[in-house]
Amino acid sequence: MSSMSPAAYTRSFDERVRSVLPEAARRCPGLARRLDAAGVAAADLVSVADLDRVPVMSKDSLVSCQRAAPPFGGLVAVDAPIRRVFQSPGPLYEPELDGPDPWRWAPALRAAGFTERDIVLNAFSYHLSPAGAMFEVAVLAVGGRVLPGGVGNLELQAQACADLGVTAYIGLPSYLKALLERAESAGHNPRAWPLTRAFVAAEPLPPSLRAWLVERVPVVLQGYGTAETGNLGYETEALDGLHVPADALVQICDLSTGKAIHDGREGEVVVTIFEPDAPVVRFGTGDLSAWATDGTASTELTPRIRGWLGRVGEAVKVRGMFLHPYQVSAVMRSVDGVEAYRFVVDRVSHRDVLRCELVTEAGADPEAVARDVRSRVRDGLRFDIDIVPVAEPTAADGPVVDSRSWE
Repeated sequence: MSSMSPAAYTRSFDERVRSVLPEAARRCPGLARRLDAAGVAAADLVSVADLDRVPVMSKDSLVSCQRAAPPFGGLVAVDAPIRRVFQSPGPLYEPELDGPDPWRWAPALRAAGFTERDIVLNAFSYHLSPAGAMFEVAVLAVGGRVLPGGVGNLELQAQACADLGVTAYIGLPSYLKALLERAESAGHNPRAWPLTRAFVAAEPLPPSLRAWLVERVPVVLQGYGTAETGNLGYETEALDGLHVPADALVQICDLSTGKAIHDGREGEVVVTIFEPDAPVVRFGTGDLSAWATDGTASTELTPRIRGWLGRVGEAVKVRGMFLHPYQVSAVMRSVDGVEAYRFVVDRVSHRDVLRCELVTEAGADPEAVARDVRSRVRDGLRFDIDIVPVAEPTAADGPVVDSRSWE
């Protein structure tokens, strides 16, 4: 059965535009303000085509909106059933609504073969960011059991995988590689574990890394989403692209006009989620993608996007977290003794490495300045960083340079 065309998929949300968004605007003053600023009456939203009249909201705009009307910018109903609140870099606050699978990842896990029989190592962070929690509730919604590993303690996690008979993994693909390597170095034989499938996200999965992983874990599939929106796409075993979810409107929008496009041209991934208590309307992820138009047969009904093709703006994703140049500048302004610097993102053994090439002011103690930089970057940006002293600044366009290769 062929997958639905992007245009037909888009039209399937017309009824939800009519039935959800006018009421959501009544309950959420921030959405009402956005519509008013665009000259759009909530009652005039009767089809997805009408959403083209609403400007795309960037992550930076959402941060500004929350600062102007804390904590959620008026985009969440006052009586919304919120059970947890998370913080992503920005800072940006994401509410988790009550419900069995509020981030909507359970369909992606089912498509990857996760069942109620699985014991799942969840290696996403259980800190301020929502990734660990969003995938835990998805596993529970599927009926599986969760080993909440988070990030770190690789040897303990390897031991737990062996002792508990972990059957599935969720987390970064680079972290899965590190876990398997650590297990082997500790004397385990991961190939003998019942670990048969992995669902990975938050960073690219180049063919070379997938090939390395599937030699040890037979099924490795990837998903795509954001902290603000949850599930936006996932692979099936057909490996024919990322199928967009049936319960959230994913659009590819022209970078100049913001209007939705349905052919194979590249554009920004823009998302609308029809939740009356916390609507997400025309949120621009900042990621580039395009509809897959090769007509590959599939058992899934939704169309496919070609995956992550880059970033619209200056932010880069490092170890699954966005790093914004303005955040780097703000942190480094607070460090005494710095004459010049640049942050460089590189890729070593399929793992992101962040380093700071640092020029220390004359008379300053280089080691003390380096310690201060590490501490402030860890506290302010939540990244560990290598400090590389240099004699003079290296020319760069902006404070962050992405030198990674995904071959």
